[in-house]
Amino acid sequence: MKKNQRSEELLAKAVTLIPGGVNSPVRAFKSVGLPPRFIVQGRGCTIVDEDGNEFIDYVGSWGPLILGHAHPEVLDAVREAMALGTSFGAPTRREVELAELITQAVPSMEMVRLVSSGTEATMSAIRLARGYTGRDRIIKFSGCYHGHSDSLLAKAGSGAATFAVPDSMGVPPSVVEQTVVLPYNDLAAVQRYVQENPNRVAAIIVEPVAGNMGVAPPKEGFLHGLRELCTQDGALLIFDEVMTGFRVAFGGAQALYGVKPDMTCLGKIIGGGLPCAAFGGSKEVMEFLAPVGGVYQAGTLSGNPLAVAAGLTTLRILQRDDPYPMLEKTSAELQHGLEAVFSEKGVPHTVNRVGSMLSVFFRPGPVQSYADALQSDREMFRSFFAKMLDQGIYLPPSPFEAWFVGIAHTQDVIERTIEAAK
Repeated sequence: MKKNQRSEELLAKAVTLIPGGVNSPVRAFKSVGLPPRFIVQGRGCTIVDEDGNEFIDYVGSWGPLILGHAHPEVLDAVREAMALGTSFGAPTRREVELAELITQAVPSMEMVRLVSSGTEATMSAIRLARGYTGRDRIIKFSGCYHGHSDSLLAKAGSGAATFAVPDSMGVPPSVVEQTVVLPYNDLAAVQRYVQENPNRVAAIIVEPVAGNMGVAPPKEGFLHGLRELCTQDGALLIFDEVMTGFRVAFGGAQALYGVKPDMTCLGKIIGGGLPCAAFGGSKEVMEFLAPVGGVYQAGTLSGNPLAVAAGLTTLRILQRDDPYPMLEKTSAELQHGLEAVFSEKGVPHTVNRVGSMLSVFFRPGPVQSYADALQSDREMFRSFFAKMLDQGIYLPPSPFEAWFVGIAHTQDVIERTIEAAK
């Protein structure tokens, strides 16, 4: 067992100062029944904790670090920006350059608004969709996470297609009464609801590849079907690509699957490890946004020069080096290696993967929805997580989160991971 004394001492102090000792709940390791590791530094695909233990990292700050920790070009860009000033609350050249690069990579985003978090991006996109359409109702899907704004912290009520109920204390039922929650990958349920409620839905928001129930790819025809429904009904289709944007392809999941949404939300990778996100769409829709239109949105640190420098450099490296074929190869090797280990040991499993995102479910497949994911053996995951951690492999501390492979995960690193799984 790797030593953990200093991390445990820090946790004991942290819980007296910070709720649960962490600043985001999943970091508390509650799902795996262990104390969290307090991290000191990262380099490439490895991180080091307060006790000096080194781990191969498949969390990657929950997705942003596709280039690995402390990439030298990103660090240089941040240092250069920092020397000029950390924040201005005024427009800067690099914001324009980042917006231009995003619109080139993701053609459905003719215009872009930068914000500081994925939650801000999705919350603002929903407001804009309502303002543009003049409608109130939103359709989301069970198990898809779109940040912690009140109207999207909703879960399905009883019945096949009811209005949602709050998924957190502190969210009044009235706030989510215009949010409808349907099963992910169930196109028929969406068709039925839209047909029974014509001209009522402002937007359908979806993770084109679900990543917050674990990775669940879209069924064939699901995304195209949503596109067709929205076009017919006059609703907007919003792709939450906070996780998949610049991850599964340079142009995101919409490029991978050939589906054009009306609006897109981005985050994680576009900040290069610093807080930056964005939402965007057609010029017609985006010009409903203040200061041009009547839909209000603002942010003190939106377009922060340090975050923009890190994100712009990250995207330029991805554009220049095109690591996606290599990421596909190494991620597939990890998937197939894990499948072989589990099959050899007689362990029921499903390994879902899209590009460099994957998840392990300890249950037979397929896993295509939140209901499917919930049938995974969580006790087996806890045991697997603990044993992998002890062998120096740092996985997401939840059975319902994605693993992220980056360019620093070399062939040797993948082989070491598979060997640890044995």
